[in-house]
Amino acid sequence: MRDYYEELWQRLPPQLAPPHGEVRRAFLLGEVRSGDRALDLGCGAGQFTTLLADTGAQAVGADVAEAALARARAVDPRLDLRLVPVDGPLPLEDNAFDLVWSSEVIEHVADTARWLSEVRRVLAPGGRLLLTTPAHGRLQVALGGIERMSDPLGDHLHLYTRRSLQGLLKQFGFDQVSVRPAGGAPGLRRILLARAVR
Repeated sequence: MRDYYEELWQRLPPQLAPPHGEVRRAFLLGEVRSGDRALDLGCGAGQFTTLLADTGAQAVGADVAEAALARARAVDPRLDLRLVPVDGPLPLEDNAFDLVWSSEVIEHVADTARWLSEVRRVLAPGGRLLLTTPAHGRLQVALGGIERMSDPLGDHLHLYTRRSLQGLLKQFGFDQVSVRPAGGAPGLRRILLARAVR
């Protein structure tokens, strides 16, 4: 799996505009506080890690692909960037972060239970988890078909609805869980914005 992501990051064009970038940016800026110990889990090329650092957070970016981290280092050499395993424990201390930001990542994770357990472990009590993931509501599936949303050769392993993501976060012991759709017309929202507290 690591090879897949290494090759993907080597193939991607140098200048990437994150999908729904402004929606995601506003969501993050509405939550991050100066001084937060913040983890950008699945940081990719580091755009949001830089944003966290620019707000005064003590930002750490983590990704499974060294090629992604190399891009992030080239853009912003001041960042604290770490390579993490695809399927193992995160090499981070317990209760190390006040905020975990993981944007457009959870749908790619093979072992969601292990991943969420690790996210919970590295969050301090009262810490906030912010997730974004593509929305897959009934109307979208009815209009576009499941094939459009789940390419058999794609890397999206899980499809989430507002209800399924909210239930998943509650199942893993998160409190104050809220999930809201954004981006696109009502009934056809394209992204889910989730917030939860450890």
